[in-house]
Amino acid sequence: MRIFVTGASGFIGSAVVPELLRAGHHVVGLARSDQAAARVAALGADVRRGGLDDTAGLAEAAAGSDGVVHLGYSHDFSKVAEAVDLDRAAIDSMGTALEGSGRPLVFASGVLGLAVGRLATEDDSPDPAVHPRGTTAVAAASFADRGVRPVAVRFAPTVHGAGDHGFVATLAQVARERALSAYVGDGDNRWSAVHRSDAARLVRLVVESDSAGTAVHAVAEEGVPTRAIAEAIGRGLGVPVGSIPPERAAEHFGWVGAFFAADLPVSSHRTRERLGWEPSGPSLLEDLEAGHYTAAL
Repeated sequence: MRIFVTGASGFIGSAVVPELLRAGHHVVGLARSDQAAARVAALGADVRRGGLDDTAGLAEAAAGSDGVVHLGYSHDFSKVAEAVDLDRAAIDSMGTALEGSGRPLVFASGVLGLAVGRLATEDDSPDPAVHPRGTTAVAAASFADRGVRPVAVRFAPTVHGAGDHGFVATLAQVARERALSAYVGDGDNRWSAVHRSDAARLVRLVVESDSAGTAVHAVAEEGVPTRAIAEAIGRGLGVPVGSIPPERAAEHFGWVGAFFAADLPVSSHRTRERLGWEPSGPSLLEDLEAGHYTAAL
């Protein structure tokens, strides 16, 4: 299959591209800059220059493919509304180009906002008020009535591995700056995770399968206690570990505090049954112990 991949040079995309190539697929990766283009080419994929704002170019690339994997997204938290609008326009352009073909439109989403304090499943729907990308997931799903096979890959909040600069990297940086690796309350609240290699393999399985359903969960660990995460960070940095009262979470952690204080367990049971996906990569705590998040800067 000829697969068009947006976000091909990113942390997840740079694992998805070689996974698809190893399976014998022809990959065309979108690249906005010279640096991104060089990285995509080094992975072994063809390069298509452009950005997510080039809707005509996205439509042309999608029309010339056997399927689309849309991983690109603007992660500027100061411009959330603009990022959502950009994502929606990109999905609309690529979905319209695939209309009537039955080809897959696989797109990245998340599990945040599906449920709080209980195990979220693939049957849960995202709340756009909690997770902005929920609106684009609804828009993408509408293409199922237009002869497209849209599938949301809902990634765990932490897709981990060497080079991850997301939530856990932020927690490690806060611990480094404050000389305290903290958790909120008793630290029994849970945080789901998946290694990037397992996430990449799931994306490939979705592309190749007609039985994925409308949403799959890229979640290897349903819920790692946040206290265990804080303890691993503390060991790696050589700083004390301690509890922060819930009312001080935002003050101590900044923007990541509200997420780290929540109880967010997520199941991938149905995804595993449908696709035969069995995660085999390192766990989040194993990656923490390996020093990927705590090595000297």
